[in-house]
Amino acid sequence: MLPKLLVAFLLNALLLLAFLRWLPRLRQLPGLGRWVLPTLALKLVATGISVMLLSEDARYFLVWSGRMTEQLWQSPGQWLRMLTTDEFHLGRWHLVFHGFSNTFFLTKVLSVANLASLNNPLLTACYLSVGSFVGSWELVRQLHRCFPAANAGAAIVGFLLWPTVVYWTAGLTKESLLVSSGALVVALVVRLLYGELPMRWPLLGGLLVVVGLHFKMRYFFAVVLFGVLAGLGLVRLVQQLGIGRSRLVQLSLIVGLLGAGAWAASEVSPVFRANKFTSQLQRNYTQLLASSRHRPHLTYPDLRPTTASVVRHAPQALVNTLVRPWPWEGRTVLYSIAGTENLGLLLVLLLALGAVGRRQPGYLPFALVAALLLYCCLVAVLLGLTTPNLGTLNRYRVTFLPFLLLLVLQNAWATRLLRYLRL
Repeated sequence: MLPKLLVAFLLNALLLLAFLRWLPRLRQLPGLGRWVLPTLALKLVATGISVMLLSEDARYFLVWSGRMTEQLWQSPGQWLRMLTTDEFHLGRWHLVFHGFSNTFFLTKVLSVANLASLNNPLLTACYLSVGSFVGSWELVRQLHRCFPAANAGAAIVGFLLWPTVVYWTAGLTKESLLVSSGALVVALVVRLLYGELPMRWPLLGGLLVVVGLHFKMRYFFAVVLFGVLAGLGLVRLVQQLGIGRSRLVQLSLIVGLLGAGAWAASEVSPVFRANKFTSQLQRNYTQLLASSRHRPHLTYPDLRPTTASVVRHAPQALVNTLVRPWPWEGRTVLYSIAGTENLGLLLVLLLALGAVGRRQPGYLPFALVAALLLYCCLVAVLLGLTTPNLGTLNRYRVTFLPFLLLLVLQNAWATRLLRYLRL
């Protein structure tokens, strides 16, 4: 037991030291630093609630990560080999996955976190929550540094104050790691493409690490994010050559590169071919619909496993993902909260459209807005078509919702309101 205590003490000391060295940088942000400690407190409160209301998924993560940690102590070599496979075997315990499983990957990550927490659920949950907190604030910091005229407070609202985002990215959830890694990817790309400081190799190395992490957590949506960010990089390259100032050209470059990437992926692997994609989409929809008959759900009676059908249903799926459930759908407190939040989101979206109509969209670069908005729309459509259960949909949309809020709160009206709230 003594070696475990020593390892836990050392790891926690290193994590705490790193966190305390990083935290003062944020508190020095003009006008925004005052929100660091309140948002940290909010995240930790949400973490405590999530541990009190431990989900079946969280219990699963804790049980199997604990067994993996036990393997790490008993046979480090066997544990290291397990990390590169889709199987876990220890005595009478066996776990086998096929393909890219974010469940298995997160369990591996938690098996390392258990070294510091000594398998304590609250401490393990806190590590994920603080990681989500760090990734979100790094994006806020980079936006403030690279675009001082823009409203970086919108990112605080989207990633650190919006109720469902705070809850689903706290504690033992896949979304904790998914959203934090996505925020870090965008933060580092913004830093590389728009920052004035010289490029450093450690920065590129860090980007590769978080890219791999984000890909492991949800590879299909990660590919969409990487595609639009690659398009953003192409726009910046063209702009450095003195061309590509037109918004139409910038949008065409992003969409064109994303389309070319999709075509190339379909040639490399049949998984990404249109017929395979639409068939899998229909299968996911049918399976989840069958298990959601007695709960609030979406229906698409005419959905077929064809590209034309998917395109035809895309606008409806986009709207459903953004505004459902309504407050009167469902009979639980969580559905009522989600529905009320959706009314707020709808109001924010309408105000943003009005501001765009008045040509007051904000001060973020058009190419960055176009790239992130395209990502949000594509992911929203995919979720709306594959996730008919409204409770599950409300959780899964955390994948893109913080980025959408970051964009739609940039306009002049939202900026005035947030500055009134000292954001």
